[in-house]
Amino acid sequence: MAKRGKTTWVSLVVALVVLVVGIWWSQLDEDTPTGADAQRAIDQLAKLTVAVEDTGLPYNREDWPHWSAQGDGCDTREEALKAQGRSVRTDVECKAMEGTWTSPYDGATITDARQTDLDHLVPLAEANRSGTRGWTREQRRAFANDLDQLIVVSARSNRQKGDQDPAHWLPDAAYGCDYAVRWVLVKAKYNLTVDQAEHDTLASLLSRCPR
Repeated sequence: MAKRGKTTWVSLVVALVVLVVGIWWSQLDEDTPTGADAQRAIDQLAKLTVAVEDTGLPYNREDWPHWSAQGDGCDTREEALKAQGRSVRTDVECKAMEGTWTSPYDGATITDARQTDLDHLVPLAEANRSGTRGWTREQRRAFANDLDQLIVVSARSNRQKGDQDPAHWLPDAAYGCDYAVRWVLVKAKYNLTVDQAEHDTLASLLSRCPR
């Protein structure tokens, strides 16, 4: 009887561990664009307008105001640092004083918030070339402060990327699928155009995403 009781207890512990891991995994997957999101991106890419980039519209970073206040004394950058870091501690002015951040572009681990960059996944200059000629200043402000497309990355990877689209720059392969999915969903959200090389690169990446 004692042996059977011990076996039952072990089985319960194992079942509990499996349940906790399952919950953790499902929550992780909610924040990681894979599976059904890849198919959604493929569908959205097919609906995007393919057009030559509008290089005749001069890009001025000051036309895309950031970082905006997000409440509780925090601005957009500070909110992104809190949301995407681990064990983040802020001061009374919402500045990140401690924390750890992993740059998805190159896998770099960063422990000093001052060493991070907050990257627009679809760069502002790229958006400027992608059908936004008629946007108001408030529309540009909303895009520039959209936390859905802002990623905490290493300064090195952000400098390498610059304002290039996926046809000319991609992050490490481990993040390639997620990057393509998120890029398409941002362009679809704001009804932005894609050029032909950009479209073809995204289609190729998405075709290899797990589904």
